[in-house]
Amino acid sequence: MSIYLEMLIVLMLYYLVLFIIGQVLKNNSIVDIAWGLGFVVLAWFTYFRGQQAPTSLLATVLVTIWGLRLTYHIGKRNIGKPEDFRYQNFRKQWGDKFPRVKAFFHVYVLQMVIMLLISSSFTVSNVENSDTLNVLTFFGLAIWLLGFLFESIADYQLKQFVTNKNNKGKLMISGLYKYTRHPNYFGEAVLWWGIFLIGLNGTFFWTVLGPLTITIFVRYVSGVPMLEKKYKDREDFKAYAEVTSIFIPWFRKV
Repeated sequence: MSIYLEMLIVLMLYYLVLFIIGQVLKNNSIVDIAWGLGFVVLAWFTYFRGQQAPTSLLATVLVTIWGLRLTYHIGKRNIGKPEDFRYQNFRKQWGDKFPRVKAFFHVYVLQMVIMLLISSSFTVSNVENSDTLNVLTFFGLAIWLLGFLFESIADYQLKQFVTNKNNKGKLMISGLYKYTRHPNYFGEAVLWWGIFLIGLNGTFFWTVLGPLTITIFVRYVSGVPMLEKKYKDREDFKAYAEVTSIFIPWFRKV
């Protein structure tokens, strides 16, 4: 059996279990908590089924660090809370006819496909690559570190802001949020370009589909647009948006 087919089966089983849990809990936000962990599962599966090259091990470890941190962060934030507003809106759009079937395809299967595309950044090189570390590897590591720190620091700053009772009802506009309205999404996109460069050691150029997918997805589909829409009617957000970059960090307009 092809390793890639095995990988698909593993991912299908993973999302089937998530779907069942989501329906029992009546909360499809479970997919957000399990997002990072799914990449960790794929990374180690393809590493042990592949050539186990030094670059593959590095990429797998980096994916694991990112995935476990994100799973913990989102899990701590979401567990015990109501379903995320995005999935609540989906339920309203779907109506009462076949809601579970629609949830399975619109949420779980869709996210599985997106995960497959993004994970090509490391799965292909994990399976096929046998190269050793070189300059490109360390350049990719530096890019990953930049993105990881940006995402982690932004999440930490936002958490500290939200947990301060004096900030209730206020908008986070300090720290990294002073330079971009969505620093965590920017960091996530950047770190995947680092993973891609590490895997590029094996010259699998088409795996650029991975970082391109996550960049387009968070910037134009799910991440940034949904939050922008959520806050678009707030006067403080309008003032903030006029002077602050939407995605790529830059100095505020005077």
